[in-house]
Amino acid sequence: MFDRLYLPVLALAAVAAIALAIVWPQGLGDRSPAPFGAPPVQRTPEMQAAMLRETLAAQRRGNQAKAAAHDLQSQALAPNQ
Repeated sequence: MFDRLYLPVLALAAVAAIALAIVWPQGLGDRSPAPFGAPPVQRTPEMQAAMLRETLAAQRRGNQAKAAAHDLQSQALAPNQ
């Protein structure tokens, strides 16, 4: 008797979840189908420029850290005479 109620409710919940996934805003990922959603924030030119600046700054900091570590290792192995 319980299955008579449980399985149709489960099927209805699955259909509702699929329908919600079709129309719910996609956030920063790909946009929803035609009448729904908006262009993702990450694809705007301003955000692309900001992400590029952040990437370049992180690479610059990484290179500076590597250079500093290399300098410290060089000084430890061959100190100034």
